[in-house]
Amino acid sequence: MAITSSLPLEEWYLDETSEWTLDYPPFFAWFERFLALFASYVDPRMVDLVGGLNYSSETVILFHRVTVMAADSVLYWGLWRFCRKFPIEKQRIVYAAVAFSPGLLMVDHVHFQYNGFLLGILLLSLSCLREGRNVMGGFWFSVLVCFKHLFAVAGPIYFVYLLRHHCRGSSWFAKFFVLGSTVLSVVGVAFGPFIYYGQMGQVLKRLFPFGRGLCHAYWAPNFWSLYNTTDKVLAAALRLLGVDLPTPKAAMTGGLVGDSSGHVVLPKVTPAVTGLLVLVAMLPCMIRIWRKPRRSEVVQWIVYSYICGYMFGWHVHEKAALHFVVPLSLLIVDSVEASVDFVFISTGKEYPIKVLLLFLYTYGITIYQTHYFGDLQARQLNESGDGQTEPVEPTVSKSSFSASKVNWKVDYSFQEVELIGSWKKLYLCGLIPVELYSQFLHPFVFKDRLPFVPLMLISVYCAVGLFYSWAKQLRACFKESKSEVLSKVH
Repeated sequence: MAITSSLPLEEWYLDETSEWTLDYPPFFAWFERFLALFASYVDPRMVDLVGGLNYSSETVILFHRVTVMAADSVLYWGLWRFCRKFPIEKQRIVYAAVAFSPGLLMVDHVHFQYNGFLLGILLLSLSCLREGRNVMGGFWFSVLVCFKHLFAVAGPIYFVYLLRHHCRGSSWFAKFFVLGSTVLSVVGVAFGPFIYYGQMGQVLKRLFPFGRGLCHAYWAPNFWSLYNTTDKVLAAALRLLGVDLPTPKAAMTGGLVGDSSGHVVLPKVTPAVTGLLVLVAMLPCMIRIWRKPRRSEVVQWIVYSYICGYMFGWHVHEKAALHFVVPLSLLIVDSVEASVDFVFISTGKEYPIKVLLLFLYTYGITIYQTHYFGDLQARQLNESGDGQTEPVEPTVSKSSFSASKVNWKVDYSFQEVELIGSWKKLYLCGLIPVELYSQFLHPFVFKDRLPFVPLMLISVYCAVGLFYSWAKQLRACFKESKSEVLSKVH
């Protein structure tokens, strides 16, 4: 706020008064400028570029808490727009899954960021795509990227889908022209002034500070946490065998702009490598979209694109998991499998943020889904005409996981569906000893030595679960629709 309110536009991306430079796209900078209009009346020191450095007070906290809550109205707007045609039971499930997400609550309402309203814009885009309003879907996505560029990971999926689903028929060129003009107009409004000042190079440098290293200081539980751990284990083993290995110049976990090298045994990873891996991971999904661009599956494809960015991207922050968990929550009313994926993925995402809230949230969601999904799934089976002439009354089996008092199985039409499989239960229970070691045993045994080991253990353990979830989401992208299944049967 201080930068955008104290300096002229042409100096926004040049200022280095503080280490907290402006590294968000122009629309978010204008949003901060808008907030500064009110902040200057509440507490002028908040917008003082020099006097406000490292400034904190009860007024500052209250201001940010209120503005985050106000900005969340966009999230609820997006939720309402996407779910407005759902039955009321389904609406309640989706609203609860999103509104009470502990990760979103902590990141926005404790750390005071504005992910909620950004995700609301994403939901607006997805709702338009589901309704077949492709130009508006592209418009909202362009707006979103100009607020936060990290959402651009889904750009290839959007491009292929809109090209195949929208730009077709005899008037394909006119449709392409209107869509392209809409997107370019948004980008032009956002970046046009900085192009005029000849600062696009500086803006891009701020938006993509690749020198910060492969991983955030607190490793996100993704592929690179496994890669880094493997490198450290191999290096330690080789040193024990007497192999003389160089000491890396910079840690791969520092998170500071500078030399990002840090691997000793395994090959050094560059931003280009991570970008290529993200694209390769999304390629099967893009091929699927090119062949069968169905709007009913667009949310699943966007979820998969963001989990690809999370698993293989450069310098990923653990909070970036919100980009795919929130859209995934829109699918939990479609099938039991989607609800199970949501619970499992949420676990791997929430735990690195806050373990206590993780357990309360996961068990609560599981109970909620068990009791509500039984009735919803029974109705869906009855409406689909799967050999049923009378409504099916679902029966819930006894808990097979007494430690949590959660019912894990639901019986639909005499066919028992396991809500959480045995090995998944074992995996989730494994989070308990991981946390006990990290919080109590490690400090007791090692004191102040090896302080990063607990964080590494958490990241690696959760990465294993999320890697499995990534594979499941890839499979979900190729799952046949009900109409395809029926056509094969008949």
